[in-house]
Amino acid sequence: MGTIKLKNIKVFSYHGCLAEEGRIGSDYRIDLTVKGDLSRSAITDELKDTIDYVHLNKIVKEEMTIRTKLLETVAERILDRVLKELKLVQKVKVAISKINPPIGGDVGMVTVSRSKSR
Repeated sequence: MGTIKLKNIKVFSYHGCLAEEGRIGSDYRIDLTVKGDLSRSAITDELKDTIDYVHLNKIVKEEMTIRTKLLETVAERILDRVLKELKLVQKVKVAISKINPPIGGDVGMVTVSRSKSR
């Protein structure tokens, strides 16, 4: 078993329950961790035998462009796509952080974390 982590993926998107969040958008930070059997790729040195982190990054960026009210919904879509599209992944965890959320206080970010396994 091995682990691949994508840390601090930065995107600008339009998630949130408030109408203004859909108009002005916000900065987001996403951390993605996947676990799977990396032993074959360690021997073959071939991309086809591993979990492609370029593909993982693409999934995150594409799903973050689809406006939703809740970060939980975006997280679910990311988890489902990773497990569907990358068969070597056995477990995936995503943390989505909204930077400077509009919650009436001095809060640096709010984060939603979810995980799924096969």
